[in-house]
Amino acid sequence: MNDFDPALLRELIALLQGGGIEDAELEAKWILEDAGSAAQARDIAQHRAKHEPLQYLLGKWEFYGLTVFVGQGVLIPRADTETLVDAVLTRIPDRAGQRIADLCTGSGCIALALAAHMPQTAFTGADISEQALAYARKNKAYHKMQNAEFVCADVLSTAFAAQHHDLAAIVCNPPYLTAEDMQHLQAEVQFEPETALYGEADGLHFYREITRLWRAALCKGGLLAFEIGCTQGASAAAILAENGFTGIETIRDLNGNDRVVLGRRS
Repeated sequence: MNDFDPALLRELIALLQGGGIEDAELEAKWILEDAGSAAQARDIAQHRAKHEPLQYLLGKWEFYGLTVFVGQGVLIPRADTETLVDAVLTRIPDRAGQRIADLCTGSGCIALALAAHMPQTAFTGADISEQALAYARKNKAYHKMQNAEFVCADVLSTAFAAQHHDLAAIVCNPPYLTAEDMQHLQAEVQFEPETALYGEADGLHFYREITRLWRAALCKGGLLAFEIGCTQGASAAAILAENGFTGIETIRDLNGNDRVVLGRRS
């Protein structure tokens, strides 16, 4: 809606505050910006007051300067993940003929953010969920990104990993929540797909398996870069070291939390 009705804004704020939404005024303004009518704005606010994710209700979110379409069945892009994009962009020059894989791609936000800044590089995003990939393909089409493709595959499959060779980099934001984490999810996060969140009992399953299975898919000196939970830096770095990676780094996000672990194939 182009014109904010002050009375409607106050109504939406009251609805959101009634549901315990912390940033009620800011979210009410976002809803008004996106809604096509007062009725739609009220409907979105009513659902948001029940702690349904605002990103799902709006149907899109911003990630690394890109509009990313999202909905139920796909992980919501988060600002912390931009740390992973920055890490790759500052370490891998854009070159014609090189390829990068984005594993557990979900909405495709990481692959597309990188592809937008590396137009000569070819990107493949892989995910086991066709529901998530529908959003990835929609996002690719929306941004007319010709240097990215998305495939449905189990990234923990030995056969799928073996199909890839001489990758300049592998990036991945895997499921990394622990069994304990899953018992204490915020109300909003409970709407997101468990398969994109749960990393088995200790949260490290995907780090172990991807590092082991995909090491040979990298070129010599190729980069493996993971997003991690804020307490997983030492464990993820140890997994890379155990698999022969060198130049291992742990990078913090803007909040000062460990967010990325990366290393090079020796």
